[in-house]
Amino acid sequence: MMRRILLAVIAGCLVLTASASLAEEKGQPVTDEKFVFKASQDGKAEVAHGKLAAERAGSADVKKFAERMVKDHGKANKDLAALAKGKGLKLAKDMGKKHKEMQDKLGGMSGADFDRHYMHHMVEGHQKAVALFKAEAKNGKDEGLRGFAEKTLPTLEDHLRMARQIHGKVKGGSSEK
Repeated sequence: MMRRILLAVIAGCLVLTASASLAEEKGQPVTDEKFVFKASQDGKAEVAHGKLAAERAGSADVKKFAERMVKDHGKANKDLAALAKGKGLKLAKDMGKKHKEMQDKLGGMSGADFDRHYMHHMVEGHQKAVALFKAEAKNGKDEGLRGFAEKTLPTLEDHLRMARQIHGKVKGGSSEK
């Protein structure tokens, strides 16, 4: 029974990833320019959400994960900014409307409620990020950006694995202190 549930969850995640994939916009591949903008926007959000989680999370696992998000995405943001600057590509100025709305929503929560919502968002966000970075690594026109995507992808996949694991622990309503 548990195996069936797990398989159903995995299948659902795959469907979500395929349908919500940022690798294509309106049937067209994401350009290098759009990749840089979207990756920088999402990276800013990861850092902001992570800083908030370090303050508001109830679970030690969630706090530890949030600290890793701030560290890893902060480094990736700097690497991408340097790469984009050298190529004359535009970075996002802020995290964008959707991420700002999530930041505001999370800002009104704390403890176990925060943990559930934050980790759910981290699973969804990292599924999209993995799809975006895979697409850039495979189809990007710029060699430097392809290399950045290839180098960053294992870290994002690790984040997704951790997010799923922690989300599984906190989604039931109880939170580790």
